[in-house]
Amino acid sequence: MTASDPTPRISGGDGTAERPLDLLGVGAGPFNLSLAALADGVPGLRAAFLEQRPAFRWHPGLLIEGATLQVPFLADLVSLVDPTSRWSFLNYVRATGRLFPFYFAERFHIDRAEYEAYLRWASEGLAGCRFGHRVERLAWDAERAAFAVDFTYQETSPGRLYARHLALGVGTAPHVPEPLRSLAADPGVPVLHSADYLEHRAELLAARRVTVVGAGQSGAEILLDLLRARPAGAEGLSWLARTEAFAPMEYSKIGLEQFTPDYTAYFRALPEAERDRLLPAQWQLYKGVDAETLGAIHDELYRRTLGGGWPDVVLTPGVEVTGAERRGGRVELALRHRRQDARETLATDAVVLATGYRERPLEVLLGPLEKYLGRDGRGRPLVDGEQRLVLDPAVGGSVFVQNAERHSHGVGVPDLGLAAWRSAVIVNALTGAAGGPEAYPLPSRTAFTTFGLHRPEGTQPR
Repeated sequence: MTASDPTPRISGGDGTAERPLDLLGVGAGPFNLSLAALADGVPGLRAAFLEQRPAFRWHPGLLIEGATLQVPFLADLVSLVDPTSRWSFLNYVRATGRLFPFYFAERFHIDRAEYEAYLRWASEGLAGCRFGHRVERLAWDAERAAFAVDFTYQETSPGRLYARHLALGVGTAPHVPEPLRSLAADPGVPVLHSADYLEHRAELLAARRVTVVGAGQSGAEILLDLLRARPAGAEGLSWLARTEAFAPMEYSKIGLEQFTPDYTAYFRALPEAERDRLLPAQWQLYKGVDAETLGAIHDELYRRTLGGGWPDVVLTPGVEVTGAERRGGRVELALRHRRQDARETLATDAVVLATGYRERPLEVLLGPLEKYLGRDGRGRPLVDGEQRLVLDPAVGGSVFVQNAERHSHGVGVPDLGLAAWRSAVIVNALTGAAGGPEAYPLPSRTAFTTFGLHRPEGTQPR
C-alpha cells in the first residue's frame, strides 16, 4: 500500500460502490479484533477493519512487569465461541513455540504484556485489519444501499470504502475528573492519567511525594509498583479513593455469572430506570481490586515495619478531590471526606489519576447518521439484542456497536470474557440476514443462576 494507493487491499475488488463489503469495522481494539477473527472463519463473509493507529497497541502505559490479566486466558478473541479457531491464545503460544512452557507454567491468568503480544500477533495476521486509516465520515448511500466510509490513510491520503453494515469498536478514552483537567492538560505539571504511567515512571520515582487517585486495579498496581521501587522510610506515597474501602473485586464463581450472556439478557429486559439504579451499585464487579494485588500491597507494607516504625504510605478511602492547583512548584489537592464532611489539603509532587475510562460518544463518529439514531429517555443510544444501534428505517444497513452500551447491556459490556460471544452474535446477525445458517451456534444457557422470575423474550426455558 502506498500514499498514491490509499484504499485497503481487499480481495476481489471488495469495498467499491459496485461491490460493497459485507462489514466494515471502525477501530481495531480487542473487541473488533474478536469480530475480525470470527468473521475470518466464515467463508464468503467480506470484512475489513480500519484503525487510525499505525500499529496495534493495548494500554501500553499499564503493561507493568508482572501485572496479570483479570480474566483467564480463555477470554481471548475466540475461544469461548470457537476454541478450534486458529486465532485462539493456545494457538498463539503454539505458533510461537511456547506451548510446552505455557503448559508447565500452569498460568490461568496470564501477564497483561503477553495478552497484548497475543493481540498484536492476531492483528498482524488477520488480513482484514488495516492500520494507519483514520475514519473521517460515515454516511448512508440509499442509491447504493450501502454505507460510504471516508477515511484518511497515514494522515495524508483520502479514500472511500462502501459496506452494507458497520461495526463501531472505537473503545474508550481516559477519564480525568473535572477538578484536575486544567492541570492534566498542562505538560509542565506532573499530573497524568494512569494510561501514561510507564512513560513517566522514571519521573514519578524521582518525585519526593506521589499521590495515586483511584481505587481500581490500575491504581493498586501503580501504587504497588512505586512502593516496591522506593526505599524503606522514604516511600512518599498517598493512595486516595472515593469508595468506602480499598475493596476486592467480586470474584466468586457464582458472582461471576453476572458476566454471562444470561445476565446480559436479564439486564436488557429491565426498565430503563431500574438499569440506571442498578449499575452504580455493582461497582465492586468491575471497579474493585484483585485480592492478590491487595494482599501484595499489604505484604510489602508489613515487610517495611520489621525494623520498627511505619512506612510513609497513606491509604485513605472515602475521599474525593474537589479542587487542585499548582502552588510553589507542587500540586495542592483539595480533599473532602464525605462521611465526616471534613476538608483538608494535600501537597504532593506528582499525581497519577487511576480514574478509569469513559465510552467515546458515538455521535461524533456517526456524523450525518446521528439524526437517524434512536435514543432512550436520557438521550443515550438505543441498542438492540444483536448489538445494533436502533436507527430510522431510512437507513437500510445495520450499525453494530461494541463497548458502547453499558447503560443498556450491563456490567459485562467492557469485560473481555464476553468479547467472543458478542462478536458471534454480530456475525450470526450478518449470516442470518443473508439467508444462511448461524455461523456460530450459541448455547441457550450460560449460568446456573436464574436471573429474575420472568424470562426475557427470546431466551430458552430453564
